[in-house]
Amino acid sequence: MRKLLTGVATALALAAAPAVAQDYPERPLMLMVSYGAGGATDFQARIATMTAGNEDALGQPIAIVNKPGAGGRVGWNWLATQAEADGYTLGAYNVPHFIAQSIEGGVEYSIDSFEPIANWGADPAVFVVGADSDFNSMADVVAYAKENPGKLTFSGAGLFVGHHIAALQLEQAAGVKLAYIPNNQGGAGAMKAVIAGDVLGGVNNLSDAFRAAQAGNVKILGVFDLERSSFLPDVPTMIEQGYDIDNASVNFRGIMVPKGTPQEVIDKLAATVPAMFESSRVQSKMEAGGSPMKIMGRDEVIEMWKARQATLEKLLAGL
Repeated sequence: MRKLLTGVATALALAAAPAVAQDYPERPLMLMVSYGAGGATDFQARIATMTAGNEDALGQPIAIVNKPGAGGRVGWNWLATQAEADGYTLGAYNVPHFIAQSIEGGVEYSIDSFEPIANWGADPAVFVVGADSDFNSMADVVAYAKENPGKLTFSGAGLFVGHHIAALQLEQAAGVKLAYIPNNQGGAGAMKAVIAGDVLGGVNNLSDAFRAAQAGNVKILGVFDLERSSFLPDVPTMIEQGYDIDNASVNFRGIMVPKGTPQEVIDKLAATVPAMFESSRVQSKMEAGGSPMKIMGRDEVIEMWKARQATLEKLLAGL
């Protein structure tokens, strides 16, 4: 009798599994963003998910919920330890941010805490200064830093985020000591600090900097990537300016879910979300906002996470 009941229960579970995927989602979803409203991640997440409610997408809208703090740690700790793993709670990831933070410790997450779904963008870090700054090149910045050790103040979105990784690489490559000031309001707050003259410069996302430069608020002096960006064809990379800095700080953004989310739900999201990112409406708005896109499916993101983990372990061990 016990074997019969066990067999019936197993059969019912197997029969129910496809139905979960078929019916999902039955209500709106939530996407947690670990940074404040107005910053690059928030700005892009709202665009990336704008077509979710279409019948040829998920058929349900995705609401953005901001949980900023500690360079993303507040939101990702919540997603890893408190969020429901039911497929209705999604999270925006930023790499190298959450991976570097997990390597440094003091957080409750790692790449094993989440399941990636798809990647929408790859946003390089850039060095910015106020529009009226006397600095007009990275050579000017480095010269000042050498003459004034530890006195070149510049802002970023937090500790061990892409901005901080770029700053650490610049210190090492240029042989200088800088005064990095993490902003508790993320990238948006860090950019405001540059514009207001509270700091001498800043490392920020290309997308935020692109919009600020278009408004005449900042100058962009260098890109932390292997090649120039099509959004900033006149701005040289750090390598071009003589600094041996790779693309380890490039900010990959996408969607993930907490570990434990049903596999059939993960599979449905993985099959649907990349097509949302490929929407012409999404791509045109990203283009207008200076937001570089890099669409990757689940398998590619898994490999990217692993590769970045290895790169960051080596990089942080040598700093």
